[in-house]
Amino acid sequence: MTLTTQRGQVGASAAARPSAGGRRRSPTRVHPALWLFPLPALALYAVFFAGPTLQAFQYSVTDWDGFSAAYQNVGLKNFTTIATSDDLFRGALTNNLEFLLVVVIAQTLLSLVLALLLQRNSRSSTTLRALFFLPAILSSVSVAFVWKFMYDPNFGLINQALGAVGLDGLKSSFLGDDTKAIYWVAIAQVWAHAGQLMVIYIAGLQQIPEELYESASLDGASQWQRFRYVTWPMVAPTTAIVVAYTTIQSFKAFDLILGLGGNPPKGSLDILSTRIYTTFTNSKFGYAAAESVVFMVIIALVSWLQRRAVRLTQHGV
Repeated sequence: MTLTTQRGQVGASAAARPSAGGRRRSPTRVHPALWLFPLPALALYAVFFAGPTLQAFQYSVTDWDGFSAAYQNVGLKNFTTIATSDDLFRGALTNNLEFLLVVVIAQTLLSLVLALLLQRNSRSSTTLRALFFLPAILSSVSVAFVWKFMYDPNFGLINQALGAVGLDGLKSSFLGDDTKAIYWVAIAQVWAHAGQLMVIYIAGLQQIPEELYESASLDGASQWQRFRYVTWPMVAPTTAIVVAYTTIQSFKAFDLILGLGGNPPKGSLDILSTRIYTTFTNSKFGYAAAESVVFMVIIALVSWLQRRAVRLTQHGV
């Protein structure tokens, strides 16, 4: 008998032999009761997200006023109106994109700079981190009231400070200036959330191996080269998270806009979320649902474009 045949017989007899406990081991099985644990979360998701989303699509093709039992199906009329003749929605979209652009760029850069300066775990850095993070724990309504006082053209802190140092020519009406009002709101948004995103960047920076910086120093790399070829590629995934989160914040700046611009806000401060809210309050539920569907599509498109841009930047460094 050959050696191969002997080994096969030994293996077969070993497989057929019962285990030490006298019984064969059965494969590990998940207890059926464990499948019950996701049910509460799935129920909440279905009731508060999936269901309303499907209803939004259902009502978006109707003329429902939100109160009447009867309504008519109008097909794509609501979407056609939004795309062709709704100047209010178009103005809100323009304001929202301008607001988004300013907030994403300024907030990402500021939070990254703060993280680079405060990444060391010293006592002074920890204290400054807490101070910069403090606005993030405030409600958006509180932030709005703080900055409404700052922007007041008559007794606001900014104009008072400019007057005290002899720079009266730089005084502004701030929120009263329709051409720049949305940018002043963007500054308040950046102030409120830059410290929060700074913490995310610090977590990303502290995960970078110190050996990479030591190797770069041995190769004679400058501070800028160390940032460009070591720091930035390593924090690119963190940047993708920060940009995505900032985008969502920018589209959801509902309470900040209402706090600074009133209810309903004037046209220069109107963004998509406040425009949809105003449409709902005017008892145009079907049309507001169509605006909400368009809003979801815009957010998905902007988020996809940002992810592509971050990946291209990461590979292009």
